[in-house]
This record gives sequence, structure tokens and C-alpha cells, in this order.
Amino acid sequence: QVQLVESGGGLVQDGGSLRLSCAASGRTFSSFARGWFRQAPGKEREFVAAISRIGSTVYADSVKGRFTISKDNAKNTVYLQMNSLKPEDTAVYYCSAGAFAVPDAAKYNVWGQGTQVTVSS
Repeated sequence: QVQLVESGGGLVQDGGSLRLSCAASGRTFSSFARGWFRQAPGKEREFVAAISRIGSTVYADSVKGRFTISKDNAKNTVYLQMNSLKPEDTAVYYCSAGAFAVPDAAKYNVWGQGTQVTVSS
């Protein structure tokens, strides 16, 4: 069983940067695709980015060019570097693990507890 723990959230000003981390424990980290999703108050959870087992990446249009997903198999950790943050990026960010790097939350069967990201204007 894989367990995921996010960190790195916080309060940042419009235009600022944050890097989220998601550490995994349990089964072999490299055998899973990893995704980042986010959920703002009153809204549904939405896809942000994903990285496949071989390192292919996919991004939501809203973050393309600003966010970068990466992973370090030796550290069992996936990262989300977020630059040029906007107030509309404010949400709880969740990392996830699944078989494929796809923008569908239903395809991921392990989730972290979430970390809050707040971008002030």
C-alpha cells in the first residue's frame, strides 16, 4: 500500500512561487504514475498535472507554462514547481498515485491529505 504526504504549501503573493513535495512510502514508487489535483472552496476537484512512470508529463491548460511536475525516484518524491502564481490558483493541492498519468481523478486510487496554497492579490 502506497501512502502519500504532501508538503510545501503556504501563503504567497500574486506572481510568486512555491514548490510542493509529495513523499511516498510503501510499494515501489517508480511503478506508479503520479498526479496533482486541486480543489478550491465550493468547486470540484480539478486536474493540475501528472507524470507517468517513464517521466512523460501532462498539464492542465490553466497551468501550462507556469507549473512543472517532476519526480525523484531515489527519494520517492514528486514535486510541483509553481511559478507566476495567481489568486485563482488558491486551493488545497492533493497528490495522487495511479496506473496512468491521465487528467481523471477517478483513475487514481491513492491520495495524500492535501496542502493549502493561498495566493494573495
